[in-house]
Amino acid sequence: MTNDLWQGQLRDGLATMDLSLTEDQQRQLLAFLALLNKWNRAYNLTAVRDERQMVSRQLLDSLSILPWVTTGHLLDVGAGGGLPGIPLAIALPDRRFTLLDSNGKKTRFLNQCVLELGLSNVEVIHGRAEACTPEQPFSQISSRAFTALENLVTWCGDLLANEGEFLAMKGQFPDDEVAALPAGWQVKSHRSLAVPGADGDRHLLVIARAQHSQ
Repeated sequence: MTNDLWQGQLRDGLATMDLSLTEDQQRQLLAFLALLNKWNRAYNLTAVRDERQMVSRQLLDSLSILPWVTTGHLLDVGAGGGLPGIPLAIALPDRRFTLLDSNGKKTRFLNQCVLELGLSNVEVIHGRAEACTPEQPFSQISSRAFTALENLVTWCGDLLANEGEFLAMKGQFPDDEVAALPAGWQVKSHRSLAVPGADGDRHLLVIARAQHSQ
């Protein structure tokens, strides 16, 4: 019954958001959600426990930033239960995704997802952002419910290319966090995100280095 419910919610949600995914991609998304639901009981990966809300608050919410993912290789910091990284990787199989988290239980779950879902475009790193040393900086870094914007740019700024941008997913527009951004950083743009079936506000903030500091 749950899978039928999820299948209908996903199909209708994608149509509302004008996102076109293949049947295989939709099956992968639902398989990911089933894994997340199963592992969440032991690993506390997400606060969402109501199965009727999972498609909206986990899959559709993650996919709501799809139009702004323009890079060929995205870093998702504080990847946690794989949101938004895993749904984005399923939707964009020709792009690469690196998922970074300091919690060993969560990265074990992410590695299991990669294995079971056959996600050859996903790499999982267990570690802290400050200790991460990629071969080259990323042009886009996503974060969802990870930390305050000030911490995001402070901890992860060295991982971002000079002309790169953070895709920071938030609930209500975080006026206080924007005001607390360190010198040299600015909100390049922001969007209100429409997520079918989700209550409350959702926002995407695109954060980049201030032009005068480049």
